[in-house]
Amino acid sequence: MDVQTPPLRYPINVLRFIFLLTFIGILTNCNGQTKTNTQQTNVKTEKKKLVDGGCDGCELMYIGMPQNMKSVDTSSGWSEKGQKLLITGTVYRLGGKIPAPNVIIYYWQTDTDGYYSPREGMDEQAKKNGHIRGWVKTDENGNYSIYTIRPVAYPNRDIPAHIHISIKEPNIKDEYYIDGLVFDDDILLTGNERKKLENRGGSGVLRVLIDKNIQIAEHNIILGLNIPNYPEKNQAKLNSGLEIGEDNPSFTPFHAYGPDKGTRTCPVCKYGRFHGIVYFVGNHPNWKNLKKWLSFLELESINRSKYLKVYFVYGNENDYNKDKRQKDLAKLGSQLNIKNMALTFVPSFSDEESEVNLNKINPDVENTFIMYRQRTIIDKFVNLKPTRKNYKLISQTLDKTKSEFFNIQEPKHH
Repeated sequence: MDVQTPPLRYPINVLRFIFLLTFIGILTNCNGQTKTNTQQTNVKTEKKKLVDGGCDGCELMYIGMPQNMKSVDTSSGWSEKGQKLLITGTVYRLGGKIPAPNVIIYYWQTDTDGYYSPREGMDEQAKKNGHIRGWVKTDENGNYSIYTIRPVAYPNRDIPAHIHISIKEPNIKDEYYIDGLVFDDDILLTGNERKKLENRGGSGVLRVLIDKNIQIAEHNIILGLNIPNYPEKNQAKLNSGLEIGEDNPSFTPFHAYGPDKGTRTCPVCKYGRFHGIVYFVGNHPNWKNLKKWLSFLELESINRSKYLKVYFVYGNENDYNKDKRQKDLAKLGSQLNIKNMALTFVPSFSDEESEVNLNKINPDVENTFIMYRQRTIIDKFVNLKPTRKNYKLISQTLDKTKSEFFNIQEPKHH
């Protein structure tokens, strides 16, 4: 019996050893699962950090993409029935000052029946975007042009006609979409629809002109503007006013002096076709500097009277009194012999009744200059001193942003 005992104990020890190894293995596997879960969590976190958070359908831009893309493209729709349309502009880096070369713009749109109609021989996946699709790559100056036809709205729906746009930058892994291009004269682009616009890449609202039988729309794109998880940040030191590329909003200040004296004319509503400058001054007016700026801007508005309208908007909320404010500005206009400019005021820059609050002006900076063309902001300056250098800056900005299409007419709508 004693002789047989060791053989019985040996398997027990082996079993204990095997059990211990198994237990350790279970612990190891649990740790392995934890690591795996952690890795999966990291992957999910990375997905959340994708530029734009991911873009459903944007991957179709790579299907059929030409190896050699140019800055000008003519869509297959150009030769079909429909209103011919040229979209042309410049792509800028975030901030709207520096042109961005080698940026791929992928576009797709409906045909004149409102459908994304495919064609024989198209890749099955690409058929989802229809046959009117194409690519451009910005040139060394960030310029691009697309010749296509004007899209038609979806049948039996109240969604405005639009052209989809997705962007692929050379130094960013992820593609992302920007606001679809819609048309300012589209009756389906109602006030409610406009409120839905996100200004991704800037305003997507096209304001067309017409040259013979071709509608022309200038459209600049600001990379990264209002794009979630974009890797760059706007380096502006002072925050005042909307961003370059966004639309200058409608608002109704009180006109104390100038062509529209006694009214509440909206600056961009009446004078949004060409160049405009809105000069905002808030709670800390420097009257010496202010008078110098008004004198300079009046001279500019005279010299460029055909293509420039200048507005001064005073929004000092301290000791505000409407009658006194109106009399003070009228006296100032008379002293400076203002003829072309509009001297206006609002109770404060946060005032909702006039909707001046939509401009997002910081009342505590000395001044904010918003420069627009076709209602879209093309440049802005904050705390600008009235020096020869800055006078030249304003003049040069107007010169370099003067459109080659200024002399082309707007289409007549009946």
